[in-house]
Amino acid sequence: MLWLLLMALVAVTLAPLVWASGGVSVRGRREAAIALHRAQLVELERDLAENRIGPTEHATAVLEVQRRLLAAAQSTDEAPTNAARIPLLLAVILVPVGAVLLYLPGSAPDMPSEPMATREETMQLQEDALINQLQARIASLDPKSDMARQGFVLLGNVEFQRGDTAEAASNWQKALDVKFDPDLAAQTAEIMTRQAGHVTADAANLFREALAQAPKDAPWVTVAQQRLQEIQ
Repeated sequence: MLWLLLMALVAVTLAPLVWASGGVSVRGRREAAIALHRAQLVELERDLAENRIGPTEHATAVLEVQRRLLAAAQSTDEAPTNAARIPLLLAVILVPVGAVLLYLPGSAPDMPSEPMATREETMQLQEDALINQLQARIASLDPKSDMARQGFVLLGNVEFQRGDTAEAASNWQKALDVKFDPDLAAQTAEIMTRQAGHVTADAANLFREALAQAPKDAPWVTVAQQRLQEIQ
C-alpha cells in the first residue's frame, strides 16, 4: 500500500513536467528575444512617464532596443525539436528509478515512526548528559576565573532553555559574582522577579546596579525602571 502511495505521489509530482515536455511546444530563442525586447520598450515608456529618464535618454534607448528587436525578428533560429526534449524525458524516468534503487538496500518503509515520548526522553537524557559535563568541567576550574564565569553563563542558558528558570538564575548569579555584566544582571533580576511574583530585594539590587553600569539605550532599561517603581 505504501509503495502505491509513493508511486502515485511521484506521478502527480512529475505530471506537469511530462505534459510540458510533450504537449507544449518550446519557443525558440528568436521568440524569447522578441518578447524580451518588447517588454523593454514597455518599461522604457513607463520610465519616461514617471520621469525616471529624460526624453533624450528615452529616445536613444528606444532606438537601441528597436534595433535589437529588428535583428531578433530577422534571425533564423528555429524552435527546439523533439530531440531536444529527449534528455528531459530521460531525466523524468531515470530520477525516480534511481531514487528507488538508492532507497531499497537499507529501507524500511513499513517501520513505524519513533513515538514522540521516546524522542523527548532521548533529548532529555542528552540534555542531562550535557549539564553533567558542564558541571564537572566548571568544578575543575577556579570558581573566580573567567572560564568558570563563561561556564556558569552557558549552564544557565541550558537550564533556561529547559524551562528550569530557578537553576538558570542561580548559575547566572554565580557568573555575576565573578564579573558583573549589566545585560545578564537585568535578565537574572527579571527571572527572579517572575519566580517570586514580585521584585525581591536581590532582584532590586541587580536592577539598580545594571542601570548604573549599562548604556542609557539598553533595550531592557525601561523594564528595569518599571520594576523598581513597583517597590516604591
